[in-house]
Amino acid sequence: MPGCGDSATPGNAAPAMPPANVKIAQPLSRETSDWDEYTGRIEAVNAVDVRARIGGYLEKVNFRAGDKVKKGDLLFLIDPKPLQAQLNFANAELERAKTKRELAINDLARAENLFKAKAISAEEYDARSKGLREAAAAVVSAEASAYAAKLNLEYTEIRAPISGRVGRELLTVGNLVKADDTLLTQMVSTDPIYVYVDADEQSVLKYRRQAKRDGSVSADLHGAAVEAAVADEDGFPHQGKLDYIAPRADAATGTLTLRGVFPNPDELLSPGFFARLRLKGSAAYPALLVPDRAIGADQAQRFVWVVNANNQAEYRPVKPGARIGQLRVVRDGLKAEDWVVVEGLQKLRPGATVNPEKIALDGQGGQ
Repeated sequence: MPGCGDSATPGNAAPAMPPANVKIAQPLSRETSDWDEYTGRIEAVNAVDVRARIGGYLEKVNFRAGDKVKKGDLLFLIDPKPLQAQLNFANAELERAKTKRELAINDLARAENLFKAKAISAEEYDARSKGLREAAAAVVSAEASAYAAKLNLEYTEIRAPISGRVGRELLTVGNLVKADDTLLTQMVSTDPIYVYVDADEQSVLKYRRQAKRDGSVSADLHGAAVEAAVADEDGFPHQGKLDYIAPRADAATGTLTLRGVFPNPDELLSPGFFARLRLKGSAAYPALLVPDRAIGADQAQRFVWVVNANNQAEYRPVKPGARIGQLRVVRDGLKAEDWVVVEGLQKLRPGATVNPEKIALDGQGGQ
Protein backbone atom coordinates (compact mmCIF):
# COMPACT_ATOMS: atom_id res chain seq x y z
CA MET A 1 0.00 0.00 0.00
CA PRO A 2 1.22 3.43 -0.75
CA GLY A 3 2.24 5.43 2.27
CA CYS A 4 0.78 8.73 3.29
CA GLY A 5 3.85 10.52 1.96
CA ASP A 6 3.50 9.19 -1.61
CA SER A 7 2.73 11.45 -4.59
CA ALA A 8 -0.87 12.32 -5.40
CA THR A 9 -2.63 9.96 -7.79
CA PRO A 10 -4.72 11.08 -10.80
CA GLY A 11 -7.78 10.67 -8.69
CA ASN A 12 -6.80 13.42 -6.24
CA ALA A 13 -4.87 15.85 -8.55
CA ALA A 14 -5.08 19.58 -7.75
CA PRO A 15 -7.78 21.39 -9.77
CA ALA A 16 -6.64 23.58 -12.69
CA MET A 17 -6.42 27.33 -12.10
CA PRO A 18 -9.41 29.24 -13.51
CA PRO A 19 -8.75 31.75 -16.32
CA ALA A 20 -7.54 35.12 -15.11
CA ASN A 21 -10.04 37.97 -15.22
CA VAL A 22 -8.68 40.84 -17.34
CA LYS A 23 -9.98 43.98 -18.95
CA ILE A 24 -9.10 44.55 -22.57
CA ALA A 25 -9.48 47.54 -24.88
CA GLN A 26 -8.58 48.48 -28.40
CA PRO A 27 -5.99 51.26 -28.83
CA LEU A 28 -7.26 54.78 -29.29
CA SER A 29 -6.67 55.94 -32.83
CA ARG A 30 -6.33 59.69 -33.17
CA GLU A 31 -4.14 62.49 -34.43
CA THR A 32 -1.63 63.66 -31.88
CA SER A 33 1.65 65.52 -31.43
CA ASP A 34 4.76 64.72 -29.41
CA TRP A 35 5.55 66.95 -26.45
CA ASP A 36 8.99 67.22 -24.86
CA GLU A 37 9.12 67.64 -21.08
CA TYR A 38 11.70 69.49 -19.01
CA THR A 39 12.19 70.22 -15.34
CA GLY A 40 12.90 73.80 -14.44
CA ARG A 41 12.37 76.50 -11.87
CA ILE A 42 9.89 79.34 -11.53
CA GLU A 43 11.30 82.86 -11.28
CA ALA A 44 9.74 86.29 -10.88
CA VAL A 45 9.65 88.63 -13.85
CA ASN A 46 10.87 91.40 -11.51
CA ALA A 47 12.77 90.89 -8.26
CA VAL A 48 14.14 93.80 -6.23
CA ASP A 49 16.34 94.17 -3.16
CA VAL A 50 14.92 97.26 -1.45
CA ARG A 51 17.62 99.57 -0.06
CA ALA A 52 17.66 103.21 1.04
CA ARG A 53 19.28 105.93 -1.08
CA ILE A 54 20.09 108.04 1.97
CA GLY A 55 21.14 107.23 5.52
CA GLY A 56 19.32 107.88 8.76
CA TYR A 57 17.33 106.27 11.53
CA LEU A 58 14.33 104.16 10.54
CA GLU A 59 11.16 105.81 11.83
CA LYS A 60 8.34 103.70 10.37
CA VAL A 61 7.59 100.37 8.67
CA ASN A 62 4.40 100.80 6.66
CA PHE A 63 3.54 97.23 5.60
CA ARG A 64 3.00 93.74 6.94
CA ALA A 65 5.33 90.96 5.89
CA GLY A 66 4.00 89.27 2.75
CA ASP A 67 1.64 92.09 1.77
CA LYS A 68 0.70 92.62 -1.85
CA VAL A 69 1.61 96.20 -2.72
CA LYS A 70 1.43 98.46 -5.73
CA LYS A 71 4.27 100.39 -7.29
CA GLY A 72 4.72 103.66 -5.38
CA ASP A 73 3.23 102.46 -2.07
CA LEU A 74 5.12 103.67 1.02
CA LEU A 75 7.15 100.86 2.62
CA PHE A 76 9.59 102.58 5.03
CA LEU A 77 10.11 106.07 6.42
CA ILE A 78 13.51 107.36 7.53
CA ASP A 79 13.54 110.26 10.01
CA PRO A 80 13.11 113.30 7.70
CA LYS A 81 13.90 116.11 10.18
CA PRO A 82 17.67 116.45 9.50
CA LEU A 83 17.08 116.44 5.77
CA GLN A 84 14.22 118.91 6.07
CA ALA A 85 16.66 121.24 7.83
CA GLN A 86 19.18 120.78 4.99
CA LEU A 87 16.47 121.64 2.46
CA ASN A 88 15.52 124.77 4.39
CA PHE A 89 19.17 125.87 4.43
CA ALA A 90 19.55 125.16 0.69
CA ASN A 91 16.41 127.18 -0.10
CA ALA A 92 17.73 130.08 1.96
CA GLU A 93 21.04 129.97 0.11
CA LEU A 94 19.14 129.97 -3.15
CA GLU A 95 17.21 133.11 -2.15
CA ARG A 96 20.46 134.84 -1.17
CA ALA A 97 22.02 133.93 -4.52
CA LYS A 98 18.99 135.28 -6.38
CA THR A 99 19.19 138.54 -4.42
CA LYS A 100 22.87 138.94 -5.33
CA ARG A 101 22.00 138.28 -8.96
CA GLU A 102 19.38 141.05 -8.89
CA LEU A 103 21.93 143.45 -7.40
CA ALA A 104 24.43 142.49 -10.08
CA ILE A 105 21.83 143.13 -12.78
CA ASN A 106 21.17 146.61 -11.37
CA ASP A 107 24.88 147.33 -11.05
CA LEU A 108 25.49 146.35 -14.66
CA ALA A 109 22.60 148.52 -15.86
CA ARG A 110 24.07 151.55 -14.06
CA ALA A 111 27.51 150.70 -15.34
CA GLU A 112 26.25 150.67 -18.94
CA ASN A 113 24.91 154.22 -18.59
CA LEU A 114 28.08 155.42 -16.92
CA PHE A 115 30.27 153.75 -19.51
CA LYS A 116 28.36 155.45 -22.33
CA ALA A 117 28.91 158.75 -20.56
CA LYS A 118 32.57 157.84 -20.17
CA ALA A 119 32.20 158.19 -16.38
CA ILE A 120 33.80 154.79 -15.67
CA SER A 121 36.64 152.90 -17.25
CA ALA A 122 36.32 149.86 -19.48
CA GLU A 123 37.92 147.77 -16.72
CA GLU A 124 35.20 148.78 -14.24
CA TYR A 125 32.45 148.04 -16.74
CA ASP A 126 34.00 144.65 -17.49
CA ALA A 127 34.24 143.83 -13.77
CA ARG A 128 30.53 144.52 -13.25
CA SER A 129 29.62 142.44 -16.32
CA LYS A 130 31.65 139.50 -15.01
CA GLY A 131 30.06 140.04 -11.59
CA LEU A 132 26.64 139.41 -13.08
CA ARG A 133 27.81 136.22 -14.72
CA GLU A 134 29.27 135.07 -11.40
CA ALA A 135 26.02 135.87 -9.58
CA ALA A 136 24.00 133.98 -12.21
CA ALA A 137 26.29 130.94 -11.86
CA ALA A 138 25.86 131.10 -8.08
CA VAL A 139 22.08 130.92 -8.56
CA VAL A 140 22.40 127.82 -10.75
CA SER A 141 24.66 126.21 -8.13
CA ALA A 142 22.22 127.07 -5.31
CA GLU A 143 19.33 125.68 -7.35
CA ALA A 144 21.21 122.41 -7.80
CA SER A 145 21.93 122.23 -4.08
CA ALA A 146 18.29 122.89 -3.25
CA TYR A 147 17.17 120.24 -5.74
CA ALA A 148 19.59 117.69 -4.25
CA ALA A 149 18.34 118.50 -0.75
CA LYS A 150 14.76 118.07 -1.94
CA LEU A 151 15.61 114.69 -3.49
CA ASN A 152 17.29 113.54 -0.27
CA LEU A 153 14.19 114.50 1.69
CA GLU A 154 11.98 112.58 -0.75
CA TYR A 155 14.28 109.56 -0.40
CA THR A 156 13.35 109.33 3.28
CA GLU A 157 10.11 107.79 1.95
CA ILE A 158 11.12 104.41 0.58
CA ARG A 159 8.39 103.34 -1.83
CA ALA A 160 7.69 100.10 -3.68
CA PRO A 161 9.68 100.07 -6.94
CA ILE A 162 7.38 97.44 -8.48
CA SER A 163 3.95 95.92 -7.92
CA GLY A 164 4.01 92.51 -6.25
CA ARG A 165 4.61 90.77 -2.94
CA VAL A 166 6.90 92.28 -0.33
CA GLY A 167 8.93 90.09 2.01
CA ARG A 168 9.48 90.57 5.72
CA GLU A 169 11.14 93.68 7.10
CA LEU A 170 14.83 93.02 7.67
CA LEU A 171 15.29 96.08 9.90
CA THR A 172 12.99 97.36 12.62
CA VAL A 173 12.16 100.89 13.75
CA GLY A 174 15.00 102.74 15.49
CA ASN A 175 17.87 101.12 13.63
CA LEU A 176 20.41 103.07 11.60
CA VAL A 177 20.07 102.72 7.84
CA LYS A 178 23.19 103.12 5.71
CA ALA A 179 22.74 104.67 2.30
CA ASP A 180 22.96 102.21 -0.63
CA ASP A 181 23.99 99.45 1.75
CA THR A 182 21.40 98.28 4.26
CA LEU A 183 18.96 95.70 2.82
CA LEU A 184 15.50 96.56 4.12
CA THR A 185 13.34 93.93 2.39
CA GLN A 186 12.88 92.10 -0.89
CA MET A 187 10.07 92.23 -3.44
CA VAL A 188 8.96 90.00 -6.30
CA SER A 189 6.33 90.48 -8.97
CA THR A 190 3.74 87.71 -9.17
CA ASP A 191 1.84 88.04 -12.45
CA PRO A 192 3.06 87.05 -14.98
CA ILE A 193 5.74 84.55 -13.98
CA TYR A 194 8.75 82.95 -15.73
CA VAL A 195 9.70 79.27 -15.99
CA TYR A 196 13.32 78.57 -16.96
CA VAL A 197 14.50 75.23 -18.37
CA ASP A 198 17.61 73.96 -20.16
CA ALA A 199 17.18 72.12 -23.48
CA ASP A 200 19.87 70.17 -25.31
CA GLU A 201 21.06 71.49 -28.65
CA GLN A 202 19.54 68.63 -30.68
CA SER A 203 16.10 69.42 -29.27
CA VAL A 204 16.50 73.13 -29.99
CA LEU A 205 17.53 72.34 -33.56
CA LYS A 206 14.44 70.14 -33.86
CA TYR A 207 12.18 72.94 -32.63
CA ARG A 208 13.73 75.41 -35.05
CA ARG A 209 13.38 73.11 -38.04
CA GLN A 210 9.79 72.39 -37.07
CA ALA A 211 9.10 76.14 -36.78
CA LYS A 212 10.65 76.67 -40.20
CA ARG A 213 8.49 73.93 -41.77
CA ASP A 214 5.13 75.01 -40.40
CA GLY A 215 5.89 78.76 -40.28
CA SER A 216 4.16 79.14 -36.92
CA VAL A 217 6.98 80.96 -35.13
CA SER A 218 10.38 82.39 -36.02
CA ALA A 219 13.74 80.71 -35.45
CA ASP A 220 14.04 82.35 -32.02
CA LEU A 221 10.87 80.37 -31.06
CA HIS A 222 9.33 83.55 -29.66
CA GLY A 223 5.62 82.92 -29.09
CA ALA A 224 5.80 79.10 -29.27
CA ALA A 225 3.12 77.49 -27.08
CA VAL A 226 4.33 75.91 -23.83
CA GLU A 227 2.56 74.26 -20.90
CA ALA A 228 3.60 73.95 -17.27
CA ALA A 229 2.72 72.10 -14.08
CA VAL A 230 3.92 72.21 -10.48
CA ALA A 231 4.63 69.32 -8.12
CA ASP A 232 1.08 68.41 -7.11
CA GLU A 233 -0.54 68.70 -10.55
CA ASP A 234 -1.38 66.02 -13.09
CA GLY A 235 -1.14 67.03 -16.70
CA PHE A 236 -0.08 70.54 -17.67
CA PRO A 237 -2.87 72.99 -16.77
CA HIS A 238 -0.91 76.25 -17.20
CA GLN A 239 -0.73 77.68 -20.71
CA GLY A 240 2.02 80.09 -21.74
CA LYS A 241 4.42 81.21 -24.46
CA LEU A 242 8.15 81.04 -25.01
CA ASP A 243 9.59 84.55 -24.90
CA TYR A 244 13.34 83.92 -24.72
CA ILE A 245 16.00 81.49 -25.87
CA ALA A 246 19.63 81.97 -24.90
CA PRO A 247 21.67 83.30 -27.83
CA ARG A 248 24.57 81.01 -26.95
CA ALA A 249 24.81 77.41 -25.77
CA ASP A 250 26.56 76.56 -22.51
CA ALA A 251 29.80 74.91 -23.64
CA ALA A 252 30.03 72.88 -20.42
CA THR A 253 26.57 71.29 -20.69
CA GLY A 254 25.65 71.68 -24.36
CA THR A 255 22.30 73.20 -23.42
CA LEU A 256 20.45 76.43 -24.11
CA THR A 257 18.19 78.15 -21.61
CA LEU A 258 14.55 78.53 -22.63
CA ARG A 259 12.09 80.77 -20.83
CA GLY A 260 8.34 80.49 -20.80
CA VAL A 261 6.08 83.28 -19.54
CA PHE A 262 2.78 82.34 -17.87
CA PRO A 263 -0.14 84.34 -16.47
CA ASN A 264 -0.45 83.86 -12.71
CA PRO A 265 -3.53 85.80 -11.53
CA ASP A 266 -4.23 83.42 -8.62
CA GLU A 267 -0.55 83.42 -7.55
CA LEU A 268 -0.45 79.63 -7.46
CA LEU A 269 3.02 79.71 -9.00
CA SER A 270 5.65 81.12 -6.66
CA PRO A 271 9.24 82.09 -7.49
CA GLY A 272 11.60 79.31 -6.47
CA PHE A 273 9.13 76.44 -7.08
CA PHE A 274 10.17 73.56 -9.29
CA ALA A 275 8.01 73.15 -12.38
CA ARG A 276 7.62 70.82 -15.30
CA LEU A 277 7.46 72.50 -18.68
CA ARG A 278 6.65 70.96 -22.02
CA LEU A 279 6.59 72.19 -25.59
CA LYS A 280 5.50 70.62 -28.84
CA GLY A 281 8.19 68.45 -30.38
CA SER A 282 6.52 67.37 -33.62
CA ALA A 283 3.79 68.15 -36.10
CA ALA A 284 0.46 66.36 -35.74
CA TYR A 285 0.44 62.73 -36.91
CA PRO A 286 -1.98 59.74 -36.69
CA ALA A 287 -1.15 57.52 -33.72
CA LEU A 288 -2.31 54.54 -31.67
CA LEU A 289 -2.44 55.11 -27.92
CA VAL A 290 -2.82 52.73 -24.99
CA PRO A 291 -2.77 53.36 -21.24
CA ASP A 292 0.79 53.74 -20.04
CA ARG A 293 0.12 51.15 -17.35
CA ALA A 294 -0.57 48.52 -20.05
CA ILE A 295 3.04 48.61 -21.24
CA GLY A 296 5.44 46.32 -19.42
CA ALA A 297 9.23 46.21 -19.35
CA ASP A 298 11.34 43.09 -19.94
CA GLN A 299 14.95 44.20 -19.54
CA ALA A 300 15.43 46.56 -22.52
CA GLN A 301 12.26 45.36 -24.28
CA ARG A 302 8.85 46.99 -23.90
CA PHE A 303 5.76 44.85 -24.47
CA VAL A 304 1.99 44.57 -24.10
CA TRP A 305 -0.33 41.58 -23.69
CA VAL A 306 -2.79 41.08 -26.54
CA VAL A 307 -5.78 38.72 -26.28
CA ASN A 308 -6.44 36.69 -29.45
CA ALA A 309 -9.70 35.23 -30.79
CA ASN A 310 -9.23 32.14 -28.57
CA ASN A 311 -9.03 34.29 -25.42
CA GLN A 312 -5.34 33.54 -25.05
CA ALA A 313 -2.71 36.06 -23.99
CA GLU A 314 0.02 36.88 -26.50
CA TYR A 315 3.30 38.60 -25.67
CA ARG A 316 3.70 41.47 -28.12
CA PRO A 317 6.92 43.58 -28.27
CA VAL A 318 6.15 47.25 -28.96
CA LYS A 319 8.03 50.47 -29.54
CA PRO A 320 6.55 53.16 -27.26
CA GLY A 321 6.57 56.85 -28.08
CA ALA A 322 5.62 60.00 -26.21
CA ARG A 323 3.41 59.99 -23.14
CA ILE A 324 0.23 62.07 -23.39
CA GLY A 325 -1.56 62.33 -20.06
CA GLN A 326 -2.16 58.74 -18.89
CA LEU A 327 -1.73 57.40 -22.43
CA ARG A 328 1.36 56.32 -24.33
CA VAL A 329 1.86 56.43 -28.09
CA VAL A 330 2.77 53.03 -29.58
CA ARG A 331 4.91 53.62 -32.65
CA ASP A 332 5.27 49.98 -33.69
CA GLY A 333 3.94 46.55 -32.75
CA LEU A 334 0.17 47.17 -32.53
CA LYS A 335 -2.80 47.42 -34.86
CA ALA A 336 -5.98 49.37 -34.30
CA GLU A 337 -8.04 46.12 -34.13
CA ASP A 338 -5.87 44.47 -31.43
CA TRP A 339 -7.34 43.91 -27.98
CA VAL A 340 -4.79 44.98 -25.38
CA VAL A 341 -4.89 43.95 -21.71
CA VAL A 342 -5.21 47.14 -19.67
CA GLU A 343 -6.02 45.64 -16.25
CA GLY A 344 -5.04 42.31 -14.70
CA LEU A 345 -1.77 41.81 -16.59
CA GLN A 346 0.42 41.01 -13.58
CA LYS A 347 0.11 37.16 -13.69
CA LEU A 348 -0.18 36.59 -17.42
CA ARG A 349 2.07 34.29 -19.40
CA PRO A 350 2.19 33.49 -23.12
CA GLY A 351 -0.65 31.22 -24.16
CA ALA A 352 -2.57 31.57 -20.89
CA THR A 353 -6.35 31.49 -21.22
CA VAL A 354 -8.07 34.57 -19.84
CA ASN A 355 -11.58 35.70 -19.09
CA PRO A 356 -11.68 39.09 -20.87
CA GLU A 357 -14.00 42.02 -20.27
CA LYS A 358 -14.05 44.46 -23.15
CA ILE A 359 -14.02 48.16 -22.30
CA ALA A 360 -13.59 51.40 -24.24
CA LEU A 361 -10.80 53.86 -23.55
CA ASP A 362 -11.42 57.54 -23.07
CA GLY A 363 -8.96 60.30 -23.74
CA GLN A 364 -7.20 59.76 -20.40
CA GLY A 365 -6.79 56.03 -20.74
CA GLY A 366 -9.71 55.03 -18.50
CA GLN A 367 -13.09 53.47 -19.18
